[in-house]
Amino acid sequence: MTDGRAARTKIIVISMADAAERRGRFQDRARSAPVPWSFYPARTSLHPALRYDEQDAIVAKGRPLRAGEVGCYSSHYAAWQDLQGDDADQYVVLEDDVIVDWTFVGKLAQVDLAQMGINYLRLYYKFPARAALVKENFLERARSIVELAGSAYGTQGYVITKAGAGIFLGHCRVVTRPIDDEMDRTWVHGQPNLAVFPFPIIEEATGSTIGNTRFDTFVVPEHLKLKRLLTYRVERWRRDVSNTIRRLRRFQARWQAKT
Repeated sequence: MTDGRAARTKIIVISMADAAERRGRFQDRARSAPVPWSFYPARTSLHPALRYDEQDAIVAKGRPLRAGEVGCYSSHYAAWQDLQGDDADQYVVLEDDVIVDWTFVGKLAQVDLAQMGINYLRLYYKFPARAALVKENFLERARSIVELAGSAYGTQGYVITKAGAGIFLGHCRVVTRPIDDEMDRTWVHGQPNLAVFPFPIIEEATGSTIGNTRFDTFVVPEHLKLKRLLTYRVERWRRDVSNTIRRLRRFQARWQAKT
């Protein structure tokens, strides 16, 4: 922070209204939380500001999206919209199947990320993507901020500012991938994929409310196979070029810091 002002932070926990067992477990673990939080109603259908086309999803993802994926996508999109009209500067967004280091999250809630030039900061990710060190000793000695390359997956927890939410709101209007896939696409929307490491939250070992049918085999229709192949190759090329540019910029910044 540069002005000494603590951020106005709201902590929301996305959860289905009827998920009594999951909510109960989260509440039990959060009884000693040093900061206030509240459940945020998860959506079960497509947000009215979004558009979903099944053929576009097959081209992008190789299969249609499931109802649970569309609901998850819409839930996060709704939270970003609400942040724009909220008096809070930033949201800590959690899902209800996580175990939280509340001491660290309490510290994080006091930090104005926008003043640090950070508009989106993950607290967890699922896939061991390549990571580059961006900042050591973030809030406490053992924590760092890393920048991820490629897809890391997961929306279990993150902090987002008004500006960061605005970027995603503009980019994510057309639903062609699960929301975590779309948020990972730095090479398209331009928002750095930053994360705290070690993670201050972990995912509980429980079944996903989205369900496992999304992993079932799906045969891409013949008339979409060529388009999917070309889309995949262009996507991969854009990702690789973007990652190379980011590596060069980090190298240049380190070189300038030494001279």
